[in-house]
Amino acid sequence: MKSRVIKIVSSLAIGIGIAVAPASSYAATSKTMKVHYIDVGQGDSIYIKAPNGEDIVIDGGNKGKGNAVVSYLKKQKVDDIEVLISTHPDADHIGGLDEVINAFKVENVYAPKVSNTTQAYKDFLNAVKKKKLKVQTAQAGVKLPVKDVNAQIVGPTKTYANSDLNDWSAVVHMAYKKNTFLFTGDAETKAEADMMKAKKTLRADVLKVGHHGAKTSTSKNFLDTVKPKYAVISVGKNSYGHPTSQVVNLLKNSKASILRTDQSGTIIITGDGTSYSVKKSR
Repeated sequence: MKSRVIKIVSSLAIGIGIAVAPASSYAATSKTMKVHYIDVGQGDSIYIKAPNGEDIVIDGGNKGKGNAVVSYLKKQKVDDIEVLISTHPDADHIGGLDEVINAFKVENVYAPKVSNTTQAYKDFLNAVKKKKLKVQTAQAGVKLPVKDVNAQIVGPTKTYANSDLNDWSAVVHMAYKKNTFLFTGDAETKAEADMMKAKKTLRADVLKVGHHGAKTSTSKNFLDTVKPKYAVISVGKNSYGHPTSQVVNLLKNSKASILRTDQSGTIIITGDGTSYSVKKSR
């Protein structure tokens, strides 16, 4: 009888082993980097689910969009945020971040060393202070704590006048195996030229187009350096003419596939380390 019990237990163990092995093997091969370009109208908000599970947020849309961003993150089962980046103090980027910070546990906050007098900027700082967090300086050379991903800030490479808020934009490059992404905030041609001059890592398959497609960003030289396969424009109804025909034509000439949040809603690009898949919400 004792011998029979041992045989039964052994059989169960083997059965469990057979059931578990493929699952863990699948988990090991199914890691992806998923980038959500959230439709926040005329503004920027990006959510990244890293291969090892870290949650990263870059910008939070305009004032009044914070709740929508928080709701979207909760639908993605976000419970805490490992990295939160404010690219620069413009309201259409920083406006909703106070609500994001208030809604989640946040481990690391990054922002360029430039201030603004707007209420949106003050609300961001107050939310950081309330959570007893420290704003780490977003500047070229800073590496972000993301496992299995080479995630680094490549701009700004220098200081600019306080009136040049766009050029202060934190520009982030992420590489997961052969998948490469570049997030540019509102960096304009001056900042682009400075990053190229400093020989920063800019080559990327997926480019978040600078400043919603304004003609003051995305120079031909910059595009020739980045060589994107996909160009995502985060834009909504606006009176600025974004995206401009000049930038759209440059992107077309570069053979990049253009994706726009005003046309496709939230855009999700998933990289498995070698290839990409694109999903649109409309």
